Amino acid sequence: MEHLTPKQAYDFLRNTPEAIFVDVRSEMEHMFVGHPVGSMLIPWVDGPDWDINPNFVAQVKKAASANRPVVLICRSGRRSLDAGLMLERAGLTQIYNVDSGFEGDLDDSHHRNSHNGWRFDGLPWAQT
Repeated sequence: MEHLTPKQAYDFLRNTPEAIFVDVRSEMEHMFVGHPVGSMLIPWVDGPDWDINPNFVAQVKKAASANRPVVLICRSGRRSLDAGLMLERAGLTQIYNVDSGFEGDLDDSHHRNSHNGWRFDGLPWAQT
């Protein structure tokens, strides 16, 4: 698995049109916090029980079809790292994790979006 900053991921996605961009956050995060433009939602963990999605690997494999590069993003880069490791164990070889994720790491005041992440870097995102 390779690790990319949000800006590197954005450039990689622009220069690699065959890549798929997977938001592994929950459906609620995707809807209410926003999501990167061009990403598809395939939750790694989701409500109501907050268990690992038993269909995650199959859903990503279906979206990636012919082993296309897969770029994963979550809130801070931790869930996407775990999801990427599972995808690698399942045989996918072109996995990229967005370090610091969509909202970035916590700052000293326990807030996000203050020093890193997709939104902090001003990359395209939407809220639906």
